[in-house]
Amino acid sequence: MIQVQKAGLLTTIQDAGRRGYQKYGASPGGAADTFAYRLANIAVGNEAGAAVLEMTLQGDVLLFEEPAVISIAGADMKPEINGKRVPMWRPVYIDKGEILNFSNAARGIRTYVAIAGGFVGEDFLGSFSTYLSMNAGGHKGRKLEKGDVLSVNDPNYLNEEVKDCLSRSSREKGFTYPAWRVPGPGHFREGSPGELRAFPGRHYELFASGSKEAFETEKYKAGSKSDRMGVRLDGVTLSLRESQDILSEPVTFGTVQVPSNGEPIILLADRQTTGGYPKIAQIISVDCAKAAQLRPGETIGFRMVTHPEAEQLLLTVENRLYRCEQSVKRKIMEG
Repeated sequence: MIQVQKAGLLTTIQDAGRRGYQKYGASPGGAADTFAYRLANIAVGNEAGAAVLEMTLQGDVLLFEEPAVISIAGADMKPEINGKRVPMWRPVYIDKGEILNFSNAARGIRTYVAIAGGFVGEDFLGSFSTYLSMNAGGHKGRKLEKGDVLSVNDPNYLNEEVKDCLSRSSREKGFTYPAWRVPGPGHFREGSPGELRAFPGRHYELFASGSKEAFETEKYKAGSKSDRMGVRLDGVTLSLRESQDILSEPVTFGTVQVPSNGEPIILLADRQTTGGYPKIAQIISVDCAKAAQLRPGETIGFRMVTHPEAEQLLLTVENRLYRCEQSVKRKIMEG
C-alpha cells in the first residue's frame, strides 16, 4: 500500500477511460496524455488499461508501506528519494518505508505514475478513472488528499519478473533501476514543437475566410482556465461568415470548438459528450496528448493535414508503441 503524506494540486486515479456510455451522457474520461500513460504501464509490464496516478502541475509525497516497482512518465516533476533523483521512463524498484517526493512540473503539466499490478480504484461504468464532476470512480470519486491510502492489484507474471530482477540489484539509495528505458513520446510522434496538427472540423466551411486563415497561421496561448475538460486558447478570435443555429452533436478528444466569444477550446478527456458550438477543427489522434500537456501561457499553432495523413501517422505511432512493448517484454524476461 501507498500512503499520501502530502497531496499535490490535482492527483487522480486514471486508466484508459470508459467506453460505450457517451450516448448516455457519461464522459469517457481516462488519462489526458495517453502516450505517457501507456508508456508508464509498458515500462513495468502492466496490462493495457491498468490504473495509474495522474498528477497535475504539482506532485505528491508518497510513502511506500511495502516494496514496489513503479515507473514515471510525462511531465518532469523532479521525483526524488532521499535527495536522489529518481529516473523517469523506466521501471524503478522502491524499498519498503521509502518516501517518493514530487515537485512542480518543469515541462508539461501532467505526470503519470504506474505501479506493477496497477492501482485499485472504484469501478464506475467499467472504468477506474476518476470522474470528478460525478464524484465517482478512482479514489472516492475525488482528487487525492493527505492521509489517503492506495492499494495495488495483484501483479502479473511480467510484474513479478521485473520486481524479482530489480530486487536482487545492489542499492544504497532506497531504490534501483535498470540501464534501459522506454523512449519518450517524441520518439513516437513526429511533428514540430509548438505545433498541433489538425484536419478541418464539421463546421470549418461555415467560418469566415479571415478566421480560417487566422486559425492556420496565428499563434495561440493556452489559457489559465484550462482543465481536464479542455484547453481554452487566448489569441485571435474566430467568427462564422453569418449567424448559424448549430445543432448539438457528439464531440470527441481533440475537437476544437468555438463558443460565442470566438476563443477556441480544445476538448480533452473529461469533455462534455455533446456540443452545440461550431467545430473548426479536429486535432489528430497522435497530437492529442501534446495538447493535454500544454502549460498555461504556452504558445501553440495549428497545421492542417488530410485524413489519410492523420491515419498514416496513427498507424506509424501504434506500430512503434507495439515494438516498444515487445522490446520491454524481452528486456524483462532476459533479466
